[in-house]
Amino acid sequence: MPNQYKPVPNAEDLRPFIEKYWKQNKKDVEIVELLKKYHIDLNKYGLEVQTFRKIREKLGFIRTRRQGHTVDTIGVFIVKLRPIYPKAGGREMVSLLLHEENVRVSRETVMRYFHTHEPDLVRERRRGHFKCKQFWAAGANDIWAVDQHDKWKYKFGLALHTGIDPFLGMIHWLKIWWNNSNPRLIFSYYLETVERLGVIPLVTQSDPGSENVGIANGHTQLRHYQDPSLIGTSQHRWMRKKKNIMPEITWSQMRRRFTPGFEDILDVGVNEGWYNPGVLLEALVFRWVFIPWLQGELELYRHRVNNTAKRCDRNKILPHGVPTSMFEFPEDYAILDFKIKVDPIGIEKVRQMYAPPDHDVFLLVPPDFEIAILDIYAKLNSPIVDRDSCWDVYLQLLNCLKELDQLNDIDQSADARWGHVLTQPVDENIPLLPNLQELRGGEGVVGEGAYYMGGVNNGDGLGMFHYLGTLLFTDSSPFGGPEHHACLNAMINDIEPEVDPMPNSQLPDDAHALYAWFSDEEDSQDFNDHW
Repeated sequence: MPNQYKPVPNAEDLRPFIEKYWKQNKKDVEIVELLKKYHIDLNKYGLEVQTFRKIREKLGFIRTRRQGHTVDTIGVFIVKLRPIYPKAGGREMVSLLLHEENVRVSRETVMRYFHTHEPDLVRERRRGHFKCKQFWAAGANDIWAVDQHDKWKYKFGLALHTGIDPFLGMIHWLKIWWNNSNPRLIFSYYLETVERLGVIPLVTQSDPGSENVGIANGHTQLRHYQDPSLIGTSQHRWMRKKKNIMPEITWSQMRRRFTPGFEDILDVGVNEGWYNPGVLLEALVFRWVFIPWLQGELELYRHRVNNTAKRCDRNKILPHGVPTSMFEFPEDYAILDFKIKVDPIGIEKVRQMYAPPDHDVFLLVPPDFEIAILDIYAKLNSPIVDRDSCWDVYLQLLNCLKELDQLNDIDQSADARWGHVLTQPVDENIPLLPNLQELRGGEGVVGEGAYYMGGVNNGDGLGMFHYLGTLLFTDSSPFGGPEHHACLNAMINDIEPEVDPMPNSQLPDDAHALYAWFSDEEDSQDFNDHW
């Protein structure tokens, strides 16, 4: 009904929500519905679409048509972004323009620019070929899968780690540090996310390895703390026979979408002889300058991925949408959410057991070095570290510290303390909780060709049966009908052999399965014009 009796909410109060949904490419009608449903007290305020449009434009969130960009006007932005994102295609560039430059432009305009100014890159992009792997999950927060990434570890001394919800395609954390092998550090990533979200999943999943024992133990004990009936069971999956495929997809996508431009920046210092990760002083200065900056860049990438819908696919049934929206409002997408609210007391207990904050692994650099470099940084007027200035700041700090070392003749004992971060053991002997029964499931439930690795029904899933080597879901689940069940098919680059999906015509009449694709790749042979 008309909004003639209720005042409109303050525009600035709505700004963060409008910006969030605007960058998720939601329509005005959708944004108004979300604002009314989740962010506005309708007993006090009212809001109609026409009024909202005026508020949105007043706040500076202008739609594509009103911005009116052309092939000529977007060139300056693409030229700026291209060195950092050399492999970005049409969808990726549209997303980058929106999230990094606040520029809304149609994909058709971007593609015309590419064909006009970057024809060689278009041809190169068309040659891409990706392979398919099936993965099954019952709903949001059924599984959190974690994995490490070592591509930058030995060349630059940088170690990465991620944790994702494979059902949603949501990256919960994407961390960079000088270590990714210490179980206390890895568990701290999990705890930071749990505190931020306020929930935990049914199960966690990882490759075998001592670095994952902290998560395995800590998550299991949190589940026992919340649900004593689970005592005696492990709530972590060790992927012994199957690859931890979904985080591998995250790394594959990041290697294409994020890594190339930033790796070029890092290569400059190595190629020029400015940085050697085996030289103590250079390693410490590098960590102090580059790790916080790169963590900020990774957060921007994670935010962009989580707030961008995956590419539409004719084979995808459910879920489809922006990962963040599906996580926050699962009921709007008719999907099950298995999140478990967690008690802060339980979090603090497992933190003290497996990730005590005073552990050396949480130090970016040793404390005495931190004091010295902060003093020099302040004397240099605290220069901003960004894509253009990072090596300049590094060299200024390094040269000043070298002079400080020479003038004050810092003794070898101090150097030995500073070098502790280069030599301390990365793998700590945290024993796995003993005598725990592993979850059922995996191939024992669904057989060869597909597997369920979640935690529903202690690993038995949502009323499953095995048919022609492919996992399907029936209506017998106590959790709901077929609209809640999903299969994730992920496009990955050279990770697993091709697995041909079972044609819909082979499905039995009494089966109710959802056959969904999980991919934001643009390099399918069926979409050669997508670049």
